[in-house]
Amino acid sequence: MRPDLALVPGEPAGIGPELCIRLVQQPRQDCRLVAFGDADTLHAAAQALALPLNLLPADAQPQAPGDLAFVPVPNAVPSRFGRTDPRNAAAVIDALLAAADGCIAGRFAGVVTGPVHKAVINEGGIAYTGTTELLAHHAGRAVVMMLANQIVRVALVTTHLPLRAVPDAITEAALRHAVHTTAQALREDFGIARPRLCVLGLNPHAGEEGHLGREELDLIIPTLASLRGEDLELIGPLPADTAFLPDKLAGFDAVLAMYHDQGLPVLKYSGFEQAVNLTLGLPYPRVAVDHGTALALAGQGVADPSSLFAAVRTCAAMAARRRTR
Repeated sequence: MRPDLALVPGEPAGIGPELCIRLVQQPRQDCRLVAFGDADTLHAAAQALALPLNLLPADAQPQAPGDLAFVPVPNAVPSRFGRTDPRNAAAVIDALLAAADGCIAGRFAGVVTGPVHKAVINEGGIAYTGTTELLAHHAGRAVVMMLANQIVRVALVTTHLPLRAVPDAITEAALRHAVHTTAQALREDFGIARPRLCVLGLNPHAGEEGHLGREELDLIIPTLASLRGEDLELIGPLPADTAFLPDKLAGFDAVLAMYHDQGLPVLKYSGFEQAVNLTLGLPYPRVAVDHGTALALAGQGVADPSSLFAAVRTCAAMAARRRTR
């Protein structure tokens, strides 16, 4: 049977709702989607695109273009394309948590999330650093963020931190957790029996034998040596400026970067449109688009849906693989 996936459009004033409308114009063989969101927002997006939309009960089976099983999570106030409203922040968060609750309860095999607007959620009085952190706290799990496209997978030891806070956040425990979680996901969610994980250094040239920083000598190298004793295939620490060369990437299944802007700019340059954002370590697959709300494009019908399409394909494949374990 096809897995049921929860679908959360994200910020109602952004491009997420219209991407969802494009998504449901073709029948799916890999999953059944159930959207959590505001009905009026989705209908407005469908009208702007001149595409059909028929919201169905959550347990219904879509039959025609535009059919979408649906769980209503109403906005506090009507949404307008390109104009965020902090009063709708709670509905965005409620939709994410309702979808996550459904996954934890076993009603859904995974969740796909559209782009959210961090600033407007905080303006709405909700402390929010990202959906990765929100879902991790909700599930009571320590997680790892990974972004992936058809060229490279990049996982992160640290995520949304100021750069000056990064070195102190890279501890032995944090590094061990990131390696174990990433390796387990590569085995269980991607079907790679013996994953090869490249670990980047923190400093330029991976510290240049201590001349450009000692984090590699004092922490990263000893921790990787210990992890190799657990039969993990680890390469590194490698300098970040050469690790992403095509001939080197061919020898890795994923790259573990020490901080956000060390690895993600390379991934986005290599294939932004097809990239997806995964939260590793949750009790269910979570895959998101790898782009923002694009408020300036909302309602115009020009937003590229490729990342959302890729997110659904990835989440469906992960959910199906977990079922066979």
